[in-house]
Amino acid sequence: MSASVSHSAPEGADSGSSVFLVLAGPAGSGKTTLCDRIVREQPSFSRVVTATTRTPRPGEIDGVHYHFLTPEQFDAHIAAGDFLEWAVVHKHNRYGTLASSVIEPLRQGRNLIINVDIQGVDNFRKVALTTPLLAQRMTTIFIHVNLQELRQRMVSRGHDEDEEILRRLQTAERELQEGHRFDFRIESRSRDEDFQELLAVWKTVQARLREKRT
Repeated sequence: MSASVSHSAPEGADSGSSVFLVLAGPAGSGKTTLCDRIVREQPSFSRVVTATTRTPRPGEIDGVHYHFLTPEQFDAHIAAGDFLEWAVVHKHNRYGTLASSVIEPLRQGRNLIINVDIQGVDNFRKVALTTPLLAQRMTTIFIHVNLQELRQRMVSRGHDEDEEILRRLQTAERELQEGHRFDFRIESRSRDEDFQELLAVWKTVQARLREKRT
């Protein structure tokens, strides 16, 4: 399994101010949309594609949206020590991030973005305690949406059955209590407003990194 990030820095990239933006928030908060848009509109960004044992949804492509693995394949990567972090989500599916998909691109000047669950963010925080580069470049961002709005978004998407929506809302209720632990918090409104706030966070973090080097 290989991560879908470029290992060559874009023209003008500054390896000393490359950032790793870690987005989290409840299902339906728009994390994936934000990740896709910043990669599409900002050439210096790559999206870290995570691995999962869940079944692909209609239209999802292996290696683009996720690396879809069998439980046995996932176990093999755990045994080999390939994951920077991994976690069980919604009680039955596993998600994980390869170490090589994050550390080396940051060293080479790539800006990276990823959306993970709350457990994944906690795991990244633990890894950062012993990984100086990750500690310097990682910024955590929580996308906050109230439960009523989340339910409306999930129903509108038409991806999940009622039972799955209920399970995701129960998870969301717990996740919303963790927002205060993040470096930044975006109060979700419209897609454009959320994206502008994400860009503002990136510029703030990048400026702080440059200040530390002067």
